[in-house]
Amino acid sequence: MSTYRIHARDNVAVAVEDLKAGETLNIDDVQLICRSEIPRGHKFALRSIEAGSSIIKYGYPIGTALQNIEAGDHIHVHNLKTSLSGTLEYDYEPVDSRLQAAESRSFMGFPRPDGKAGTRNEVWIIPISGCVNRTTQMLAQSGLPLPENVEGIHAFPHPYGCSQLGDDHEHTRSILAGLAEHPNAGAVLLIGLGCENNQMDSFIELLKERGSWNDERIRWMVTQDVEDELETGRELLKRCISYAAGFRRRELPSSRLVVGLKCGGSDGLSGLTANPLVGAFSDDLIAQGGSTILTEVPEMFGAETILMNRAADQKVYGKIVSLINSFKEYFLRHNQTVYENPSPGNKKGGISTLEDKSLGCTQKSGDAPVADVIQYGQVLKTPGLNLLQGPGNDIVSVTALAAAGAQIILFTTGRGNPLGSPVPTVKIASNNDLAARKAHWIDFSAGDLVSKPGTLMETLRKDLMGIVLDHASGKRTRNEEHGYREIAIFKDGVIL
Repeated sequence: MSTYRIHARDNVAVAVEDLKAGETLNIDDVQLICRSEIPRGHKFALRSIEAGSSIIKYGYPIGTALQNIEAGDHIHVHNLKTSLSGTLEYDYEPVDSRLQAAESRSFMGFPRPDGKAGTRNEVWIIPISGCVNRTTQMLAQSGLPLPENVEGIHAFPHPYGCSQLGDDHEHTRSILAGLAEHPNAGAVLLIGLGCENNQMDSFIELLKERGSWNDERIRWMVTQDVEDELETGRELLKRCISYAAGFRRRELPSSRLVVGLKCGGSDGLSGLTANPLVGAFSDDLIAQGGSTILTEVPEMFGAETILMNRAADQKVYGKIVSLINSFKEYFLRHNQTVYENPSPGNKKGGISTLEDKSLGCTQKSGDAPVADVIQYGQVLKTPGLNLLQGPGNDIVSVTALAAAGAQIILFTTGRGNPLGSPVPTVKIASNNDLAARKAHWIDFSAGDLVSKPGTLMETLRKDLMGIVLDHASGKRTRNEEHGYREIAIFKDGVIL
């Protein structure tokens, strides 16, 4: 297979491999000739398209032709422009997106006293301000012995928690609180300096308000108040380890899983292979009673009505409209265009406009109803498919997904990215070449969907479900093997 037409309405197809100028192609019983070289992942016209007409991909417009385009022409940023602008008014046109219930599968996880389940049983050290980052790292690397069922000690340094105001300050507090109450942490050690904005006593009060405080599970230290912070920290860590040691893996239903959905370093094949595969997985998990979380709001622009019309009810629909328009207003408030996307790497991989990117990105949501919208820094409460307020930035997004309660993240990529979040981050390649070249980054490849004709989505979906359940049961992902565990927090900077 050298080309791929996604939808019958499309007036473009995608090159699955590099095409040469003058090459003859047969697509849906129509013969055409490539009028120029077309790189893998890029689009070409299936028929003549007049200037000002819509370019159709995924069955939807992805922009407007800047000039007359002939059949076989390469279509990209030189002859295609976005049709997006500012905020919009929408009409709710609900579609029936209910899924048929499926028999639940199981994984070996850690049941927690609050009813949640962990896919890991680790001790997490969380600095409540960046002033104590090095202290947390030294403690995590102090070499304390661990029982077999305590699977590691990890610190999550960040530059925030002091000299922040307003929403920036609250974003830091809510994200750190979400990590502190995460079920993959059997126990948590909070460390502060003592004079930062994010004071320890007020942070503890926030955890109590959220209902996640536990004197045995969460220990804390203010370094200005102790004589030797490393000695005191090690003693507190020993208590954390002792508490976490009381948990064992048990067989749990897949309905206890919350999986984050993310893409990064996308290419023109991401929307054909890896993203729809993740969408099929999401539908399967939700049919079993589990939950998934989709974020990257700017990468919903141009495809938002698909999600809006799948809203579970009018109230959820209103939340989605607010989610989309408030993020557009964020761009406009900073004198930015709402379509300032895709990235240079996306464009090199064949993605031309934000509509093109968004329609591919939202494939990760499958066909399930949208059950709820989660605000940034808040935790999932409604089972099913949830939309999470957050930017497209990879590390900010995966941090927000973890803080929202995702015990595992599925991260699709066409160009590759080694990053990892605080939770297992399963990298899914859009093409087999990336999976082979970056085997130390990639956990699974969806490339057979285009490179091996006849490969069924259903087959790969079952394979991916098995891989995810294995990782939920303790198999380490590539990011865990190589120590990629970063966090970042969204900042709404002010233009002075």
